[in-house]
Amino acid sequence: MSTPTKIMLDEREMPTRWYNLAPDLPVPPPPPLHPGTHQPAVAEDFAAIFPRALIAQEMSTERYIDIPGAVLDVYRLWRPSPLFRAHRLEKLLDTPARIYYKYEGVSPAGSHKPNTAVPQVWYNAQEGVRRLTTETGAGQWGSSLAFACAQFGLSCDIWQVAASYRAKPYRRTMMEIWGGRVYSSPSEITTFGRELLAANPDHPGSLGIAISEAVMEAAADPHARYTLGSVLNHVLLHQSIIGEETLLQLAKIGERPDVIVACTGGGSNFGGLTFPFLREKLAGRLNPVIRAVEPAACPSLTKGEYRYDFGDTAGLTPLMKMHTLGHRFIPEPIHAGGLRYHGMAPLVSHVYELGLIEAIAIPQSECFAGAVQFARSEGIVPAPEPSHAIAAAIREALACRESGESRVILTALCGHGHLDLAAYEKYLGGEMVDIELPESAIAEAMRSVPEVA
Repeated sequence: MSTPTKIMLDEREMPTRWYNLAPDLPVPPPPPLHPGTHQPAVAEDFAAIFPRALIAQEMSTERYIDIPGAVLDVYRLWRPSPLFRAHRLEKLLDTPARIYYKYEGVSPAGSHKPNTAVPQVWYNAQEGVRRLTTETGAGQWGSSLAFACAQFGLSCDIWQVAASYRAKPYRRTMMEIWGGRVYSSPSEITTFGRELLAANPDHPGSLGIAISEAVMEAAADPHARYTLGSVLNHVLLHQSIIGEETLLQLAKIGERPDVIVACTGGGSNFGGLTFPFLREKLAGRLNPVIRAVEPAACPSLTKGEYRYDFGDTAGLTPLMKMHTLGHRFIPEPIHAGGLRYHGMAPLVSHVYELGLIEAIAIPQSECFAGAVQFARSEGIVPAPEPSHAIAAAIREALACRESGESRVILTALCGHGHLDLAAYEKYLGGEMVDIELPESAIAEAMRSVPEVA
C-alpha cells in the first residue's frame, strides 16, 4: 500500500510536553553574558523585559516542560497540524525520493509562530502583565502575537521593519484586526527611532532596530513586558511541538527521515522541527542529515562569525554567543522578510559548531522557482521563508534522481504565502534580483561587535 498523502494525529495524540535540547547536548551551550560586566547573566538581568516563568524556561536544564492546559486549549484550534507526503512534487521531479512536509500554515496566523506566541502571552497574563511589545519582520510573528493577545486580553504594540511595513500592508491589517498597534521601525515613538530617521528619513529598518525600540518601550513601562518570536531558548522550546508531532506521524507510517531541511532565519522553525529528531540522533535511534537553509543575502550561519554579540542594534540586550553578521548589520530588503536577522539562535549556533547539523545559503530566485514548482504540484502557495527549505529539498530530490537512491526527505512548510503575493508578482514578472552579501559588508558590520575575553 502506498503512503497516504496526509498523515494526521488525533487531537488526543497531541504532545503535552515541550522538549528542551540543551540537557542532551555533549557540551553545554555558552551562557548569555551581562552586557556591562561580561559575566554570565542571571535571572534578574532579564526581569525588566520577561516574566519569571519564561526566564526560568530560558535557563532551564529540564529535558521536558509540561504545556499548560490553557495553552493546549488554544493549540487545539489548529493542532495537531498535518504531515503531507508530496506525491505530486515527487512526480514532477521524477525522483525516487519520498518527500514529506509538516504544514504549519493551518494556524490562525498562517505560520508556526503562534506555537510560541500563545504560551508567551499566557505566562505574561499569569503574572499580571497588561501590555506586550515586540518586533516583526515579514509580519508572521506580529500577527501571531496580536492573535494570542486577543485570546488572553492583553494589549500589544508591534514595531514592524520599515521595508516590510511598506511592502506588506495586509500583514499590518491582520495585526490590527486582532487589536495590535503597529508602527513602522525605525519610528517616531522612541528616541532611538527618531535619531535614525533624522539621519535617514527613508531608513529600511532591521529586526535589530525594531527589537531595540520594543525593548525600550517595555523597559519604560512597569505593566509591560517584551516578547521575542525567535532566537531565544524558550522560543525554540515552545516550537518543539512541531518535531514531536512529526515523529509520531512518521512512526504511524513506518518512515524514518534520511535528510531533514528547514529554513533558518532566527532559528525557531528550524529548531522546532529538528531538535526532537536531533535528540533521537544523539540517542542512536535515528541518523538523519540535518541541514539549515538560509538566504544568501543574510547568511549568518554560513558567513557570520561565532561571537558574543547583542541581539539588538542599540546594544540593550544581554550578549549571546551566536553566529552573527554584527548587530549593526542592515540587511537588504529581500522578499523573505522573516529571514533577515543579523544573528542566529544560540542553540542552533552551538549545535552547528559541534558539527551536529549542516548549513547552506540559497539565493532568492532559486527559492521562488522552487516555491512555484511546489505550488503548481502540491497546491499550497508557500511563504517566502520556507521556500528556502523547499529549494533545498528539491536539490536533494534531484540528487536522488541522479543516483537512483530512494531517500526520505523531511521539511517544514512553516507558513503560507497568501499575504506575500507581491513577492511572487516580482518573481513571475522577472523583476527579482539575487543579492549576494559581500565580505566587505560583513567586515564593516563586525567592527561593532564587542570583544569578549
